[in-house]
Amino acid sequence: MQAYVFQNINELPFKTEINIPEIQDNEEIVEIKASALNHRDLWITKGQYPNLRFGTVLGSDGCVTLGGNTFIINPGLNWGTTEKYQSDRFKILGMPDFGTFAEYLHIDRTYLYTKPTHLSNEEAAALPLAGVTAYRALVVKTQPEKGEKVLISGVGGGVALFAMQFALALGCEVYVTSGSEHKIEKAKELGAKAGYLYQNPDWTKQLISDIGGVDVVIDGACGPTFNNLVKICNPGARISFYGGTQGKIDGLNPQLIFWRQISVFGSTMGSDLDFVNMLSLVEKYRIKPVIDCVLPFDHVHDGFRKMKEGTQFGKIVFSH
Repeated sequence: MQAYVFQNINELPFKTEINIPEIQDNEEIVEIKASALNHRDLWITKGQYPNLRFGTVLGSDGCVTLGGNTFIINPGLNWGTTEKYQSDRFKILGMPDFGTFAEYLHIDRTYLYTKPTHLSNEEAAALPLAGVTAYRALVVKTQPEKGEKVLISGVGGGVALFAMQFALALGCEVYVTSGSEHKIEKAKELGAKAGYLYQNPDWTKQLISDIGGVDVVIDGACGPTFNNLVKICNPGARISFYGGTQGKIDGLNPQLIFWRQISVFGSTMGSDLDFVNMLSLVEKYRIKPVIDCVLPFDHVHDGFRKMKEGTQFGKIVFSH
Protein backbone atom coordinates (compact mmCIF):
# COMPACT_ATOMS: atom_id res chain seq x y z
CA MET A 1 0.00 0.00 0.00
CA GLN A 2 1.03 3.64 -0.47
CA ALA A 3 1.91 5.52 2.71
CA TYR A 4 3.76 8.62 3.92
CA VAL A 5 6.59 7.55 6.23
CA PHE A 6 8.65 9.67 8.66
CA GLN A 7 12.30 8.99 7.79
CA ASN A 8 14.40 11.96 8.87
CA ILE A 9 14.11 15.11 10.95
CA ASN A 10 13.56 18.30 8.93
CA GLU A 11 12.23 16.29 6.00
CA LEU A 12 8.62 15.84 4.91
CA PRO A 13 7.31 12.27 5.15
CA PHE A 14 8.40 10.09 2.25
CA LYS A 15 5.72 8.51 0.08
CA THR A 16 6.57 4.87 -0.44
CA GLU A 17 5.14 1.38 -0.79
CA ILE A 18 4.86 -0.65 2.42
CA ASN A 19 3.18 -3.88 3.42
CA ILE A 20 -0.21 -3.91 5.08
CA PRO A 21 0.59 -4.77 8.73
CA GLU A 22 -0.55 -8.04 10.25
CA ILE A 23 -3.38 -7.58 12.73
CA GLN A 24 -3.43 -8.58 16.39
CA ASP A 25 -6.39 -9.73 18.48
CA ASN A 26 -9.34 -7.31 18.36
CA GLU A 27 -7.78 -5.36 15.46
CA GLU A 28 -9.21 -4.67 12.02
CA ILE A 29 -7.76 -3.60 8.70
CA VAL A 30 -9.72 -0.51 7.64
CA GLU A 31 -9.62 1.40 4.37
CA ILE A 32 -8.88 5.08 4.83
CA LYS A 33 -11.21 7.35 2.84
CA ALA A 34 -9.92 10.68 4.16
CA SER A 35 -7.32 11.93 6.63
CA ALA A 36 -6.41 15.31 8.09
CA LEU A 37 -3.26 17.15 9.06
CA ASN A 38 -2.47 18.35 12.57
CA HIS A 39 0.31 20.59 13.87
CA ARG A 40 1.52 17.46 15.65
CA ASP A 41 2.50 15.98 12.29
CA LEU A 42 4.48 19.09 11.41
CA TRP A 43 6.22 19.16 14.80
CA ILE A 44 7.23 15.51 14.34
CA THR A 45 8.94 16.31 11.04
CA LYS A 46 10.85 19.09 12.81
CA GLY A 47 11.96 16.75 15.59
CA GLN A 48 9.91 18.70 18.14
CA TYR A 49 8.17 15.67 19.62
CA PRO A 50 9.28 13.04 22.15
CA ASN A 51 10.05 9.37 21.43
CA LEU A 52 10.32 9.73 17.67
CA ARG A 53 10.41 6.49 15.70
CA PHE A 54 11.72 6.55 12.16
CA GLY A 55 9.75 4.46 9.68
CA THR A 56 6.38 5.40 11.19
CA VAL A 57 3.41 6.32 9.00
CA LEU A 58 2.23 9.75 10.16
CA GLY A 59 -1.36 10.99 10.55
CA SER A 60 -3.74 10.89 13.53
CA ASP A 61 -7.10 11.76 11.96
CA GLY A 62 -9.08 9.51 9.68
CA CYS A 63 -12.45 8.54 8.25
CA VAL A 64 -12.43 4.83 7.34
CA THR A 65 -14.65 2.07 6.01
CA LEU A 66 -15.05 -1.48 7.27
CA GLY A 67 -17.60 -4.03 6.15
CA GLY A 68 -19.59 -1.44 4.20
CA ASN A 69 -19.86 0.95 7.17
CA THR A 70 -18.09 4.27 7.71
CA PHE A 71 -16.31 5.18 10.93
CA ILE A 72 -14.10 7.85 12.43
CA ILE A 73 -11.12 6.95 14.57
CA ASN A 74 -10.46 8.07 18.12
CA PRO A 75 -6.70 8.72 17.87
CA GLY A 76 -6.10 8.71 21.64
CA LEU A 77 -5.08 5.16 22.56
CA ASN A 78 -4.92 3.58 26.04
CA TRP A 79 -6.32 6.54 27.99
CA GLY A 80 -6.68 4.47 31.15
CA THR A 81 -9.19 3.97 33.95
CA THR A 82 -9.59 7.48 35.38
CA GLU A 83 -11.20 10.46 33.71
CA LYS A 84 -8.86 12.84 35.53
CA TYR A 85 -5.75 12.18 33.45
CA GLN A 86 -4.29 9.80 30.88
CA SER A 87 -2.36 6.66 31.84
CA ASP A 88 1.38 6.22 31.33
CA ARG A 89 0.48 3.92 28.40
CA PHE A 90 -1.39 6.67 26.58
CA LYS A 91 -0.27 7.39 23.02
CA ILE A 92 -1.59 9.11 19.92
CA LEU A 93 -2.10 7.42 16.58
CA GLY A 94 0.56 8.33 14.03
CA MET A 95 3.59 8.19 16.36
CA PRO A 96 4.68 5.67 17.52
CA ASP A 97 1.91 3.51 15.98
CA PHE A 98 1.29 3.69 12.22
CA GLY A 99 -1.16 6.45 11.36
CA THR A 100 -3.64 7.49 8.71
CA PHE A 101 -1.49 8.87 5.89
CA ALA A 102 -1.84 5.53 4.11
CA GLU A 103 -4.34 3.51 2.10
CA TYR A 104 -5.07 1.11 4.98
CA LEU A 105 -4.64 1.02 8.73
CA HIS A 106 -4.69 -1.66 11.41
CA ILE A 107 -6.58 -0.44 14.47
CA ASP A 108 -8.24 -1.90 17.55
CA ARG A 109 -11.98 -1.87 16.81
CA THR A 110 -12.51 -0.20 20.20
CA TYR A 111 -11.39 3.07 18.62
CA LEU A 112 -13.86 3.00 15.72
CA TYR A 113 -16.99 5.16 16.06
CA THR A 114 -19.87 5.48 13.62
CA LYS A 115 -19.49 8.57 11.46
CA PRO A 116 -22.05 11.29 12.22
CA THR A 117 -24.55 11.13 9.37
CA HIS A 118 -24.51 14.88 8.63
CA LEU A 119 -20.76 14.87 7.91
CA SER A 120 -19.01 14.00 4.66
CA ASN A 121 -16.00 11.71 4.79
CA GLU A 122 -13.70 14.73 4.58
CA GLU A 123 -15.54 16.59 7.34
CA ALA A 124 -15.48 13.50 9.53
CA ALA A 125 -11.73 13.10 9.02
CA ALA A 126 -11.22 16.68 10.22
CA LEU A 127 -12.94 16.06 13.55
CA PRO A 128 -11.17 13.56 15.85
CA LEU A 129 -7.94 14.92 17.33
CA ALA A 130 -8.76 18.62 17.32
CA GLY A 131 -12.38 17.98 18.25
CA VAL A 132 -11.70 15.91 21.35
CA THR A 133 -8.88 18.25 22.43
CA ALA A 134 -11.21 21.26 22.18
CA TYR A 135 -14.04 19.43 23.92
CA ARG A 136 -11.98 18.48 26.96
CA ALA A 137 -10.26 21.87 27.22
CA LEU A 138 -13.54 23.79 26.97
CA VAL A 139 -16.43 21.63 28.13
CA VAL A 140 -14.81 19.28 30.64
CA LYS A 141 -12.30 21.66 32.19
CA THR A 142 -14.01 25.06 32.21
CA GLN A 143 -17.67 23.94 32.15
CA PRO A 144 -18.97 27.06 30.40
CA GLU A 145 -22.48 28.28 31.14
CA LYS A 146 -24.91 29.80 28.68
CA GLY A 147 -24.31 33.52 28.29
CA GLU A 148 -20.75 33.49 29.59
CA LYS A 149 -18.06 35.31 27.64
CA VAL A 150 -15.44 32.98 26.14
CA LEU A 151 -12.15 34.07 24.58
CA ILE A 152 -10.46 31.72 22.09
CA SER A 153 -6.84 32.65 21.38
CA GLY A 154 -5.14 32.08 18.04
CA VAL A 155 -8.28 31.39 16.06
CA GLY A 156 -7.72 29.66 12.72
CA GLY A 157 -6.21 26.41 13.94
CA GLY A 158 -8.29 23.28 14.28
CA VAL A 159 -8.58 23.12 18.08
CA ALA A 160 -9.32 26.83 18.42
CA LEU A 161 -12.06 26.69 15.80
CA PHE A 162 -13.71 23.66 17.36
CA ALA A 163 -13.58 25.36 20.76
CA MET A 164 -15.27 28.39 19.20
CA GLN A 165 -17.95 26.26 17.53
CA PHE A 166 -18.63 24.28 20.71
CA ALA A 167 -18.87 27.44 22.82
CA LEU A 168 -21.30 28.99 20.35
CA ALA A 169 -23.41 25.84 20.33
CA LEU A 170 -23.60 26.00 24.14
CA GLY A 171 -24.93 29.56 24.03
CA CYS A 172 -21.79 31.46 25.00
CA GLU A 173 -20.60 34.81 23.68
CA VAL A 174 -17.35 34.14 21.86
CA TYR A 175 -14.42 36.50 21.30
CA VAL A 176 -11.17 35.65 19.54
CA THR A 177 -7.60 36.75 19.07
CA SER A 178 -5.44 36.25 16.00
CA GLY A 179 -2.43 37.66 14.22
CA SER A 180 -4.56 38.12 11.10
CA GLU A 181 -7.45 40.50 10.46
CA HIS A 182 -8.64 38.08 7.78
CA LYS A 183 -8.94 35.24 10.29
CA ILE A 184 -10.76 37.50 12.75
CA GLU A 185 -13.28 38.42 10.06
CA LYS A 186 -13.76 34.75 9.18
CA ALA A 187 -14.36 33.96 12.85
CA LYS A 188 -16.95 36.73 13.09
CA GLU A 189 -18.72 35.26 10.05
CA LEU A 190 -18.98 32.00 12.01
CA GLY A 191 -20.51 33.75 15.04
CA ALA A 192 -17.75 35.36 17.08
CA LYS A 193 -18.79 38.70 18.57
CA ALA A 194 -15.44 40.43 18.04
CA GLY A 195 -11.74 39.79 17.59
CA TYR A 196 -8.45 41.38 18.61
CA LEU A 197 -5.01 41.40 16.99
CA TYR A 198 -2.65 40.03 19.61
CA GLN A 199 0.27 42.01 18.13
CA ASN A 200 -1.46 45.15 19.36
CA PRO A 201 0.03 45.85 22.83
CA ASP A 202 -3.23 47.48 23.90
CA TRP A 203 -5.61 44.69 22.84
CA THR A 204 -6.36 43.71 26.45
CA LYS A 205 -7.31 47.28 27.34
CA GLN A 206 -9.55 47.41 24.28
CA LEU A 207 -11.31 44.18 25.22
CA ILE A 208 -11.88 45.34 28.79
CA SER A 209 -13.22 48.64 27.48
CA ASP A 210 -15.53 46.80 25.07
CA ILE A 211 -16.97 44.02 27.26
CA GLY A 212 -15.47 44.33 30.76
CA GLY A 213 -13.72 40.95 30.75
CA VAL A 214 -14.25 37.26 30.00
CA ASP A 215 -15.32 34.24 32.01
CA VAL A 216 -13.47 31.53 30.08
CA VAL A 217 -10.20 31.52 28.11
CA ILE A 218 -9.06 28.70 25.82
CA ASP A 219 -5.40 28.98 24.83
CA GLY A 220 -2.91 26.89 22.91
CA ALA A 221 0.16 29.12 23.02
CA CYS A 222 1.09 30.12 26.62
CA GLY A 223 4.47 31.90 26.48
CA PRO A 224 5.45 35.30 27.89
CA THR A 225 2.12 36.93 26.97
CA PHE A 226 0.03 34.45 28.98
CA ASN A 227 -0.36 37.08 31.71
CA ASN A 228 -2.43 39.13 29.25
CA LEU A 229 -5.04 36.38 29.39
CA VAL A 230 -5.12 36.64 33.18
CA LYS A 231 -5.61 40.40 32.98
CA ILE A 232 -8.84 40.09 30.99
CA CYS A 233 -10.40 37.51 33.33
CA ASN A 234 -13.49 38.30 35.36
CA PRO A 235 -13.67 37.06 38.97
CA GLY A 236 -14.24 33.31 38.96
CA ALA A 237 -12.94 32.90 35.41
CA ARG A 238 -11.38 29.70 34.13
CA ILE A 239 -8.36 29.42 31.82
CA SER A 240 -7.68 26.16 29.99
CA PHE A 241 -4.60 25.61 27.85
CA TYR A 242 -3.94 22.62 25.59
CA GLY A 243 -0.56 23.60 24.11
CA GLY A 244 2.50 25.74 24.59
CA THR A 245 3.73 26.80 21.17
CA GLN A 246 5.13 30.07 22.57
CA GLY A 247 7.05 28.37 25.36
CA LYS A 248 7.31 28.99 29.10
CA ILE A 249 5.00 31.33 30.98
CA ASP A 250 6.96 34.30 32.34
CA GLY A 251 5.83 37.25 34.43
CA LEU A 252 2.67 35.63 35.76
CA ASN A 253 0.97 37.75 38.41
CA PRO A 254 -0.23 35.39 41.19
CA GLN A 255 -2.15 38.16 42.97
CA LEU A 256 -4.53 38.53 40.04
CA ILE A 257 -5.16 34.79 40.02
CA PHE A 258 -5.84 34.18 43.69
CA TRP A 259 -7.66 37.45 44.39
CA ARG A 260 -10.03 36.96 41.47
CA GLN A 261 -10.43 33.24 42.25
CA ILE A 262 -9.28 32.34 38.73
CA SER A 263 -8.75 28.65 37.92
CA VAL A 264 -6.06 27.51 35.47
CA PHE A 265 -6.28 24.08 33.83
CA GLY A 266 -3.90 22.10 31.68
CA SER A 267 -5.54 19.76 29.19
CA THR A 268 -4.32 17.12 26.74
CA MET A 269 -6.43 15.29 24.16
CA GLY A 270 -9.38 13.53 25.85
CA SER A 271 -10.65 10.26 27.28
CA ASP A 272 -12.80 7.72 25.47
CA LEU A 273 -15.81 9.19 27.28
CA ASP A 274 -14.81 12.69 26.16
CA PHE A 275 -14.69 11.41 22.57
CA VAL A 276 -18.19 9.93 22.84
CA ASN A 277 -19.57 13.10 24.40
CA MET A 278 -17.83 15.25 21.79
CA LEU A 279 -19.52 13.24 19.03
CA SER A 280 -22.88 13.65 20.78
CA LEU A 281 -22.41 17.44 20.91
CA VAL A 282 -21.44 17.52 17.23
CA GLU A 283 -24.49 15.46 16.27
CA LYS A 284 -26.92 17.35 18.53
CA TYR A 285 -26.01 20.75 17.10
CA ARG A 286 -25.15 19.51 13.59
CA ILE A 287 -21.69 21.06 13.87
CA LYS A 288 -19.54 20.85 10.76
CA PRO A 289 -15.76 21.22 10.97
CA VAL A 290 -14.27 24.29 9.31
CA ILE A 291 -12.15 23.02 6.43
CA ASP A 292 -9.52 25.19 4.79
CA CYS A 293 -8.94 22.87 1.84
CA VAL A 294 -9.28 19.28 0.65
CA LEU A 295 -6.21 18.01 -1.19
CA PRO A 296 -5.67 14.73 -3.04
CA PHE A 297 -3.69 12.09 -1.16
CA ASP A 298 -0.83 12.58 -3.62
CA HIS A 299 -0.51 16.20 -2.41
CA VAL A 300 0.17 15.59 1.29
CA HIS A 301 3.39 17.62 1.02
CA ASP A 302 1.37 20.64 -0.15
CA GLY A 303 -0.66 20.39 3.05
CA PHE A 304 2.47 20.38 5.19
CA ARG A 305 3.81 23.43 3.37
CA LYS A 306 0.53 25.29 3.82
CA MET A 307 0.47 24.54 7.54
CA LYS A 308 4.08 25.64 7.90
CA GLU A 309 3.17 28.98 6.32
CA GLY A 310 0.34 29.38 8.85
CA THR A 311 -2.13 30.74 6.32
CA GLN A 312 -4.84 28.14 6.81
CA PHE A 313 -8.20 28.82 8.44
CA GLY A 314 -9.54 25.44 9.49
CA LYS A 315 -8.43 21.90 8.83
CA ILE A 316 -6.28 20.69 5.95
CA VAL A 317 -7.81 17.43 4.72
CA PHE A 318 -6.61 14.75 2.31
CA SER A 319 -9.02 12.76 0.18
CA HIS A 320 -7.88 9.18 -0.38
